[in-house]
Amino acid sequence: MIARIVPILFSLLFAAGPALAGDVATRTISHDAVTLRVLDQGHGPCVMMIPSLGRGAGDFDDLAGRVAAAGYRVLRLQPRGIGGSTGPMSGLAMRDLASDVAHAITGSGEHACVVLGHADGNRVARATAAYFPDTVSAVILLAAGGKVKPDTEAWTALRAVFDDKLSPAEHLKDVQTAFFAPGNDPAVWRDGWYPQTAEMERVAATVTPVDDWWTAGSAPVLVIQANQDRIAPPQNADLLKADIGARAAVVRIDGAGHAMLPEQPDAIARAVIAYLQARK
Repeated sequence: MIARIVPILFSLLFAAGPALAGDVATRTISHDAVTLRVLDQGHGPCVMMIPSLGRGAGDFDDLAGRVAAAGYRVLRLQPRGIGGSTGPMSGLAMRDLASDVAHAITGSGEHACVVLGHADGNRVARATAAYFPDTVSAVILLAAGGKVKPDTEAWTALRAVFDDKLSPAEHLKDVQTAFFAPGNDPAVWRDGWYPQTAEMERVAATVTPVDDWWTAGSAPVLVIQANQDRIAPPQNADLLKADIGARAAVVRIDGAGHAMLPEQPDAIARAVIAYLQARK
């Protein structure tokens, strides 16, 4: 129950309500020793977006604009260590990251949102639904990994992209290997990597049993899975569907890897908006 969450002591930089679809406001929400920055645009039913491992809310710029234009209020959480969000960065578990999402939702004046998570953010989205179910009306997962392991080459490359000792050319090669399908340009993800946040998120996932968050509590789930994803192989979507049955829907997208968002923005936006509209 959300009433059991530690009481929120929050301040809002923009207290007049959500911005219009084309405008992005920034909210500041505090709980305990944590200060969260939340990007806010549009109006209508709420969608909260959580970015990938060690990356910020800017990855959702295109998708957030499209979803807001379709008639939704889009909130985007900046994880701790990114975009002005601060708080303890060590000794955390998935419940702590999920608590940030739940506080960001209620601190923005919402009771519950559809929570969308990309890549590592898909774990946080499911953990929020599991630990704080009153704040989550449904879950949308982009690149839903967790049980079927990545291939070794891609996983090694993913760890390497946070190494600031690499040359620009070496770094971009690892971004391509880990995140992008063959033929797609990785240059759009040349920047935007936050090693300290990535380590915080990695440890939180490591110390938390996968089964604690795997089924997303009892929330409805949409999985949007890329066919060329080497970090979250598509078999993860099949396994989740087998585990939770009719509560899950799966959409496969070709021509994309783990990055997904910059690789197939049109297909992802269509799938997300269609699912949201079907829930009205």
